[in-house]
Amino acid sequence: MNLEALLSDRLAAAFAAVAGGDVDPAVRRSQHADFQSGAALPLARRLGRAPREIAAEVVARADLAGVAVAEVSGPGFVNLAVTDELIADLANTVAADPRLGVPVTGKPETVVVDYSAPNVAKEMHVGHLRSTVIGDAAARLLEWLGHTVIRANHLGDWGTPFGMLIEHLVDLGDAGEGSVADLTAFYQAARLKFDADPEFKRRAQLRVVALQSGDEETLGLWRRLVAVSERYFLAVYDLLGVSLTAADFAGESSYHDQLDSVVAELDGKGLLRVSDGALCAFPAGFTGRDGEPLPLIVRKGDGGYGYAATDLAALRHRVRTLGATRLLYLVGSPQRTHFQLVFAVAREAGWLPGGVSAEHVEFGSILGADGRMLKTRAGGTVKLAELLDEAVQRASALAAAKTPELDPAALDRVGRLVGTGAIKYADLSTDRRSDYVFDWDRMLALTGNTGPYLQYAYARISSIFRKAGDAAPGPVLVTEAPERALALELIGFAPVLDEAGRSLDFHRLTGYLYGLATAFSAFYERCPVLTAPPEVRASRLALCDLTARTLRQGLELLGIATPDRL
Repeated sequence: MNLEALLSDRLAAAFAAVAGGDVDPAVRRSQHADFQSGAALPLARRLGRAPREIAAEVVARADLAGVAVAEVSGPGFVNLAVTDELIADLANTVAADPRLGVPVTGKPETVVVDYSAPNVAKEMHVGHLRSTVIGDAAARLLEWLGHTVIRANHLGDWGTPFGMLIEHLVDLGDAGEGSVADLTAFYQAARLKFDADPEFKRRAQLRVVALQSGDEETLGLWRRLVAVSERYFLAVYDLLGVSLTAADFAGESSYHDQLDSVVAELDGKGLLRVSDGALCAFPAGFTGRDGEPLPLIVRKGDGGYGYAATDLAALRHRVRTLGATRLLYLVGSPQRTHFQLVFAVAREAGWLPGGVSAEHVEFGSILGADGRMLKTRAGGTVKLAELLDEAVQRASALAAAKTPELDPAALDRVGRLVGTGAIKYADLSTDRRSDYVFDWDRMLALTGNTGPYLQYAYARISSIFRKAGDAAPGPVLVTEAPERALALELIGFAPVLDEAGRSLDFHRLTGYLYGLATAFSAFYERCPVLTAPPEVRASRLALCDLTARTLRQGLELLGIATPDRL
């Protein structure tokens, strides 16, 4: 199923014979051939031979019968053209496989994916979008590849701000429930009182003490705030179409009773020392700009705990109790140093033993047209729910103009699927480490590398099958260049997913899907399907069916739906 691996295996023996040792053939897809190897070029200096001469000897020695035709190109590249027969055979094998040639992993892991993580009593904003979308794609993909995935929504539901919020709720009395429904207004009102009223501030600080000491009345009020917030979060997740559920909430409060033991264990291993009144860990290899060792503050000078202690407790719990072998943290790039320190301390403590990995899956920011952080026209933070509502409205208008015969219910469904899909795809099609500019016109375009373009390709194939009647797919034949190009893309699905599962670089998966849709468009324009002779029609219907299944599965792994009509 993996042509790159097959071709690499065939070339490896030839390179080893020429070079006198193991050589990575470095076979890659190429614009100049189906695949290309550039391994002869770096060998030239070591062997004292011209790279074209090395490449020519490799081609002469390689056993490629029935697999590919090889020729030397340029300064010493080996160009590989896969045989039409092999392409057709592999396409038929993939078409017969419900998993499209993608095997279930032989080395399943237990993976904790920590993502989304909004704060209780605050509305989700555009800053939560990337963590939620990329994290959900990671969870979906790894699960489909055969790993056990535990979704962890690490809510900000504990700490000093809750004294202020709970005390404000007490002041509101019976009116509190209605006020909490508008989370932004509720938080802002509490903050205003905290900053302006010394008596309220004093009561809020006492309320923090009551909360952390387990006072039942205070805990009851805290639970009300959490419950309202969780209902709101779930409504946003439903609109966005992500797989997080109520069972995945695992807030900071989950680890509150474990923080003392974290300190005790670290201290017992000699990993903590007092610095400016705080209890800190100083993992090896970390220094600040002044050259001094960089601390991770585990317990503050006033005896309170911050994010570091909670993150350490969560990591320890996920490895020891949940049995995780891979930990993924979907958090923005500015937190890079924090997570490096947390992972380093955890390794020194023995909480990340051999065979267990922890990864900060970092990402950049969403920018406005001015190149700055995306804001509303008034300069405020963009609420995620309002952003999604606008996406649905814009996509609905687009669908109504393109397909006026859609009834209101169908139009509403298409608008939702296309609108949210467009936002997700725009995010995932960008290298996650980079910032990107939020552009409605670009992300909703029906041309180019966009979600709607791929959804439209799927809808177009659905239309073909609605018109096909009793005509059914048959064996794939490769006779025309566009058929060959499409089939070659279709049999490349498995290695793309394998790579994405390791790197979590979803722009590579979106790039593959865009290339597939583009190849299908060229095939559709040049190779008539329904009017072709029966055997050719059956083959082309098989290519259409396999394209639709691959697009649907690929987009589903990204959390993007594929409506039959657009």
